[in-house]
This record gives sequence, structure tokens and C-alpha cells, in this order.
Amino acid sequence: MAKEKIETVSGSDPVLLTLEDIREHCRLLERSVVSKENRFAARVLRGLPATRNKLSSMVLRKIVAGFYTHSTQARDALMKYVHTKDDMDTDDGPIGIRLRGQKSAMSPLLPEVDCYLHLLVLLHLLDVGQKDGAVECSEELMTKLSNYNRRSLDHVAGRCYYYHTLSHEAKGQMSKIRGFLHGKLRTATLNKDFEGQAVLINCLLRNYLQHNLYDQAQKLVEKATFPESASNSEQARYLYYYGRIKAIQLEYTEALDYLVKSLRKAPSSAVGFRQTVEKLRVTVELLLGNIPERQLFLQQANKEALTPYFELTKAVRSGELDKFQSIKNKYMDQFKEDRTFTLILRLHHNVIKTAIRRISLAYSRISLTGVAKKLDLGSNDNPDHIAAEYIIAKAIKDGVIEAILDKENGWMQSKENTDIYCTREPQLQFHERIQFCLDMHNQSVKAMRFPPKSYNQDLESAEDRREREAQDLELAKEIAEEDDLI
Repeated sequence: MAKEKIETVSGSDPVLLTLEDIREHCRLLERSVVSKENRFAARVLRGLPATRNKLSSMVLRKIVAGFYTHSTQARDALMKYVHTKDDMDTDDGPIGIRLRGQKSAMSPLLPEVDCYLHLLVLLHLLDVGQKDGAVECSEELMTKLSNYNRRSLDHVAGRCYYYHTLSHEAKGQMSKIRGFLHGKLRTATLNKDFEGQAVLINCLLRNYLQHNLYDQAQKLVEKATFPESASNSEQARYLYYYGRIKAIQLEYTEALDYLVKSLRKAPSSAVGFRQTVEKLRVTVELLLGNIPERQLFLQQANKEALTPYFELTKAVRSGELDKFQSIKNKYMDQFKEDRTFTLILRLHHNVIKTAIRRISLAYSRISLTGVAKKLDLGSNDNPDHIAAEYIIAKAIKDGVIEAILDKENGWMQSKENTDIYCTREPQLQFHERIQFCLDMHNQSVKAMRFPPKSYNQDLESAEDRREREAQDLELAKEIAEEDDLI
């Protein structure tokens, strides 16, 4: 009867449901250690965001009291971070006994389970805004991790390193842990801890980019090999950071390629991350002279977040310098918060190029003074035709427009439009699409999972081979004897 009553209560009480979920996660971690299969630990960590939303002080107190029955010191070390009592928080003891299941109350926890529960406490501190407590808790977690050298702990440790970085970022102390992260990256590389290696590389890139140390970030990318077997989330972060580095270094084509790959790797549930990547991708596309599709800004998930970039795109597309300046000043704080303001400042030249292209398409011949008036160069009474001449010459040299600059007569003569199918552009576009399909095929093959040691199941052993050869030899002799009789 008591068991039925507990199950009925757990079906309606969200606290007990959360406790049951965490107990199931601990079972999966134990199964991962016993079976030596990291996919069970990866499953637990994939559900970490959903578990994080359900955490509360009451849940964490019951977890700590229920699991840490073997050590009073370990229980008190975590209980101090969730010490606030609620009026309805009572009867920790029985819940704790049920959480431990059939195991003895004095048996120590597995390191994987211990670090996972410690990580839950750290996440709660970050959510409630206790920055000092989060930093202290993460430091204790790093000390606990340094005492173990277990490959079954790699996935949990990688997630711990990530939130250790976030806790120090909240306090503005990311520079203090840079040496620690480098040391852990060296250890993870030697131990072939691919997941931890991927997380630590991303944490270091985040650290460098937060302080605008793009040269150091580029050196890290060149010297540290990012593991191909890392999870899609870590690959998406790495591609985003690498795309940001390339964008700052004026390599816009490569930056756009990395950002598009990052969007393909990112999970659909990571709405905030995808919005961040889209903001940078729109800016890079504008710097390349491309106009993003309108459908991108009309999507429900991006409509509000990308509103400043939609207006910026319309200003660049129309080539209106005054409109561009007003939008840049209006959303300056937003652009600085998104860390795209430096790149947006470079768009001034692109607006001018767009205006020149529109003028060359609209007029077969136009005077330099008319170009200067349309670009607002100088004043209305005295337009600066010399500046217009330099801008047109630069646009012709860069291939922005197909025109001839006649300095003697003081005008710009546009050339006739050529057939694009007579150029190499279609070939380059087909090559890019074929390369994308081949890359997707190779990544799909690499992502396939096979049972361990199943490659030799269909292969015959040495004894079977000798027996088969003997049978073939006897059959050959019989055939030869029949031929002699004939």
C-alpha cells in the first residue's frame, strides 16, 4: 500500500517527478560506467537543460540529503549552497532513502554521479544569480575532478568545464582561468578525451574573443586540432567562433561558410544560439555584397531579434547613406551588445558600392556631378565630383560595376550586360553544391554507429579455411579421376 501511495503522489507532485528523473539519470551514469558505453552519459547530458528548468532549492536539498548518506562532510559541502529552507520542505529522510534505491546507505557514490549532482547545484546557483557562490562551487567541482582519472568521467567533466567558464564569465574573471583551461586541454589531448578537448577549445576561444584577443584565438585554432568525433553542439560552437575570427580578419567568404555550417550543426531547440549566429551571418553577407533572403527575417523565431538587421539590410539594399547612418545610430547599443558593431561600421563602403551599382544599372551614361549629388558627396550647391571619380574608379577595379570612366568629358559610361552563362559563374555554383553534397555524405558515414567487434563475424577462421581448401582439393581429385575414366 505504501508503494502504491508513493507512486500516486509522484504522478502528481512535480518535485517527486524531478527526483525520479534525476535518479534515472544517475542509473544511466552507472550503466555507462559498467558497460563502458559513453552514449548513456551523453543521453543524460542532452537532457540537462530540461532538468535545469525543474531545479529548485527544495529539490536540491532532497537530492543532497538522499544521495550523500555515506559522508557527512560531502553532504555539508553542498548543502551550504542550498541552505534556504522553504515552509513546505519537510521529511528529507524518507525521500533520500528511496533515491538511493537498493544500495547501501554507506556505499560511496560513483565519481560520475558525484560530479553530476555537484553540477546540478552549480546550475541552480547560476540560475538564481548567486555569482560568488557559483564561482566557489565551480572551484570545488574542479578540485573534485582533478582527483579522478577516469575515461568514463570525460563527458560529465566536459560539461563541468563549460559551466566553470560561465561562472567566471558572470563575474568578469575569465582571464584568471585561462592557464587552468590550457592545462586541462593539454591533459585531455594526451588522454584522447575528445569530448573534453572540444569543450576546452571552445571555452578558450570564448575566453579570447570575450577580451578581443583575435590573434591568440587564431593561433589556438591553428595549433589545436578540433576532434571530428565531438558532439554537434560543440562543433556548432567551434564553427561559430571560427567564423567570428575570420570575419574580423576580413576573410568574409570563409566566415560565411563556417557560420552556415554552424547553423546546420546547431540543434533546433537552441533558439538563442541560432539567433546569435544569424545576426553575424547577416552582417557578413552584407559585407560580401549579398542581400539575405526576406524569409529569414519573417520567421517567428527571428522576427523580433533580427528587426535591427532587417532595417539595416533594407538600407544597404537601397544604397541610401542617410538611412544607413540613422539606423546605425538608432541601434548602436544593440549592435554593441551583439558584438557586431565593428563589422557594421565597415558596411559604409558597401552602401556606397550598392548605390554605384544601382546608378550604373539605371543610367547608360551619367555625369560625375550627378553621381556626387546622388551619393551626397559635398554640398548640393558644390558637389564633390572628384570624390565621385575616385569611388567610381575603385568600384570598376573591384568588379562591382561594368563601366568606363571618361575623365575628359566628366561622365561614367555603363557597359552592356553580358550573359552570365558565358562566364564561369554557373560552373562555380555547381561545384559548390556538389562539394556540399559530398561533405554531407562523408559526415553521415562518420556518424553511423556499428556494434563493437562485428567486422570479423562473417570472416572464416583458419581452421574453416583449411577444411574448405581440403574439401576443394578432394573435389578436384574426384573430377580428375572421372575425366581419366572417360
